[in-house]
Amino acid sequence: MTDQNQIVEKQEFSTALTKINNTYFPMIQRQLDGNGLKMDEYAKRCVMSAITSINETLDKQGVSWNNPQLDQSNVTQILLQVASLKLNSAASPNEVYFQVRNVKRKKQGGPDEWKKQIEMGIEGDGNDAILSRFGRNVDQVMQHWLVREEDGFTYPGFNGLEMTPPTWQPTGKGEVIRVVYPIKKNDGTVDFHIAEREDVLKNLIAHINNNMMNETFGIAKDRYNATAEQKKQIAAKKQEVLNKVKEQGLIKSLDDPELHPYISPAWRDPQSRESMLIRKMRNNIVKKIPKDFGNAFVGKNYDEVTDESQRQVRKEINENANNEVLDFENPEPETERKVDQETGEIEYTEYQEVNEQQPAADNQPKNDVDQVINDMDKQEKSQQVEAPF
Repeated sequence: MTDQNQIVEKQEFSTALTKINNTYFPMIQRQLDGNGLKMDEYAKRCVMSAITSINETLDKQGVSWNNPQLDQSNVTQILLQVASLKLNSAASPNEVYFQVRNVKRKKQGGPDEWKKQIEMGIEGDGNDAILSRFGRNVDQVMQHWLVREEDGFTYPGFNGLEMTPPTWQPTGKGEVIRVVYPIKKNDGTVDFHIAEREDVLKNLIAHINNNMMNETFGIAKDRYNATAEQKKQIAAKKQEVLNKVKEQGLIKSLDDPELHPYISPAWRDPQSRESMLIRKMRNNIVKKIPKDFGNAFVGKNYDEVTDESQRQVRKEINENANNEVLDFENPEPETERKVDQETGEIEYTEYQEVNEQQPAADNQPKNDVDQVINDMDKQEKSQQVEAPF
């Protein structure tokens, strides 16, 4: 490929991405203004970084912004969350990541409609950034402590309201058994928040329970076609698995081959297990510290991104509104592997082959983004015609 062709392709890419930015920015800004929020310069940079990251994610899946199957409203909602929480996908360590999921939407009086949705997740220092920005009476989030097995450590003590701070003598030997966050408050005092390694067991239980969502243990073909009696049997089997995890504890459960089908490689593999456990300990601290978002809209977005119960409620509402998340039934679905750059976590996202819809006519815009781009092109052409000679 010649240098001239490379320059032309780069210009076309830049122009297309600029048009996408020009399409979404006014919508995001209007909705933020309508909810009493001002879109400052850093929020704008976060949205621009998110659009670039989403564009890279779509490119990996061979999906264009003009694809009629791309759920534009879902993209808008994610960009609103990024802007309101000020999560920067270009930060290092990463604060947020994006991936593509296929969903099946049932339509009354017509065939099922397939949509591609962008899914966002907070990773790396994203939770720390939210705590620093929205923590109630938080002045500064200090560097956290990673306390190992052979380190010297004493817990904080209290004499009424007077606190004796914890002590830590690092040795760098052994596994990390607890994480300590010193949080400096606005009045100058310092709080010490501690998370223990064994407390990650509850995170593992939630992880296994989520991965068993479509599991039927051979009792039924799938959970959607199970009878009431079969559903009771499936629920009882799931409870047996969860009880086993509680009895065995964290490490024995991670090493149990019978549980491996319900535990992702990021938890089990030696190269990523320790990073995953540390990450969960950090999250267990940061998420429980009170936050003051100062705006109900921002608080709602935070709950939707971080609260599993909120996501479950939203999922149930969507299902009742004739939206259904794709149930993977093919024996060998396509998978994409994503590696968390900070923790080494390996995430596997499954994809089903989707029947493409009939393409729209050449002169008919495929979606809102395409409509805006077409209007911009028409405006540019009209300006060229009306320009004086």
